[in-house]
Amino acid sequence: MRTFVDDIAAHAARHPDRVALTTPAGELTYAELAARIDALAGVLRARGARPEVVCAVAVERGVDAVVAMAAVVRSGAAFLSLDPEQPAPRLAALVRSGGAGMLLTCSRLSARLDLPVEGPRVLLDRPGALAAPDAGPATGPDGRGLAYVSHTSGTTGEPSAVLVEHRGLDGYLRFVARDYGLGPDTVALQVAPLGYDASVRDTFAPLLAGGRLVVVPRSAVLRPEEFGEVVRAEGVNTLLSVTPSFLSFLAGQPEAAALLAGLRLVVSSGESLRPFLAAGGRALVPGVLVNQYGPTECTMTSTRYAVPAAADTEADVIGTPIDGVVVRLLDERLAPVPDGTAGEVYIGGTGVARGYRGLPGRTAERFVPDPLGPPGARLYRTGDLARRGPGGLAYLGRGDRQVKIRGYRVDPAEVEGALLAHPAVTGAVVTSATDGHGRVFLTAHVTGDPGVPDSALRLHLVALLPPHLMPRRFVRLTELPTTRGGKADRRALAESGGTRS
Repeated sequence: MRTFVDDIAAHAARHPDRVALTTPAGELTYAELAARIDALAGVLRARGARPEVVCAVAVERGVDAVVAMAAVVRSGAAFLSLDPEQPAPRLAALVRSGGAGMLLTCSRLSARLDLPVEGPRVLLDRPGALAAPDAGPATGPDGRGLAYVSHTSGTTGEPSAVLVEHRGLDGYLRFVARDYGLGPDTVALQVAPLGYDASVRDTFAPLLAGGRLVVVPRSAVLRPEEFGEVVRAEGVNTLLSVTPSFLSFLAGQPEAAALLAGLRLVVSSGESLRPFLAAGGRALVPGVLVNQYGPTECTMTSTRYAVPAAADTEADVIGTPIDGVVVRLLDERLAPVPDGTAGEVYIGGTGVARGYRGLPGRTAERFVPDPLGPPGARLYRTGDLARRGPGGLAYLGRGDRQVKIRGYRVDPAEVEGALLAHPAVTGAVVTSATDGHGRVFLTAHVTGDPGVPDSALRLHLVALLPPHLMPRRFVRLTELPTTRGGKADRRALAESGGTRS
């Protein structure tokens, strides 16, 4: 099948001098980008890259990251993008669960991270290491072939690897370009951090459409003054992966309107947009504002809603399914619920992933046969609740313990597992709450040695977890309350407001 890398190559053939990437180090044309992708793809094929081989990509933001992910696809293999800024133990866990058989990185990061990849290592900063004979062109991948591996927070305390196929990825990227009107005049800023599936959309949807991608350090994106300067200086008109929390952060700046001026498309996803809209944020976005919804297990996005100027602030509207996606609202018997009635969201179509690598039980639990579809059709059971109304679906929250924090789906069990790994902690329950600004945060209720300060627990977690999994508060207890059945009483802890014992 035709991949998004084929689209990049086609732009290079038709418009070789058009600028594809703008970075602090300079610009790269489509011809230069395509040449670098093809050269690295040849090296990877010679080193053993082939269909179903997972290649971990651990490089910093910039040209190398873009080239490496695209070259893996060009070689016929699948990529697992990693954020080198995350703790090394977590990156090692991602590599193990993702089944990485090859590593693309640089000398400095290879030594520091020491990732457990037994297969070949390709060091992008050593030209000699790239001088391998080309094993010949790869045939186009099958639509059911593995395209990339992403991760979600796991109920067992370990991240779960999600296997996404080419038919889902390439169909989705082309939908984004088509539905949102991306083209040669698109100038998109890469916002999402590497290592998360949103960065795949951020990076490759503009390039597939023949637009220009602006890549700056993540720190510059997160500083309002630098963000605004990049948007103005580079003529950025498109943001494809911002969270409502980030929009609310920008809205709270003195020059909020100036920061967002000139943007004709802002696509938000990852958490509820309602607090931003309720605070009057829609008026700050001069162009189209889209609210997207979808889990990692369904190739990033399943529904979208173009927020009107007179935004509805009473509901979290997530809209209608994207092309090729089926969304069903079902009850506990897997029967459809009437319009206006709450039901659990089940998603079907080409974007549904294979499942979780190495977790057949969890895969069978979450990926189920579609009772209303043709033979062999599957649905992903999201655990989310919604109701169908005039504007499409309205999101109602989770039906289980998982929450969304700054755009990332979080299972508190993962944080609990990390806390219990500390020798001074004998019990841990993590609950979630929402502050006055509509932001979800975590509170860790722990038992154990009270002499160990919160700072020590934070230092322990920093070495194991990314920032969005860090509890905002620690509550020390002599013992954890339990239900009549002997389980931790999470409701009592959440309702206690974090009162210390």
